[in-house]
Amino acid sequence: MPSKSRILSAEDRERLIREAFEAKESAYSPYSRFPVGAALLASEGQIIKGASIDNAVYAANTCAECTAIVKAVSDGIRSFIGLAIVA
Repeated sequence: MPSKSRILSAEDRERLIREAFEAKESAYSPYSRFPVGAALLASEGQIIKGASIDNAVYAANTCAECTAIVKAVSDGIRSFIGLAIVA
């Protein structure tokens, strides 16, 4: 059963943005030179971070938010409250 939804607090927003900036440090962007970080807040309170990953074939790049979502879903997390993306 999905957990009860809640509204994203100002504290949650600040935490997500801070974590997204931290995730950005792990970005691999030698081709685009445009590092991006994302932080996804799960309903249970966990934060899942993702970073953009360049590929020599431009269409094969992976965006930071997709990385965070794939990590969460692969760990069984399916309910989310918020997402921050920074560049």
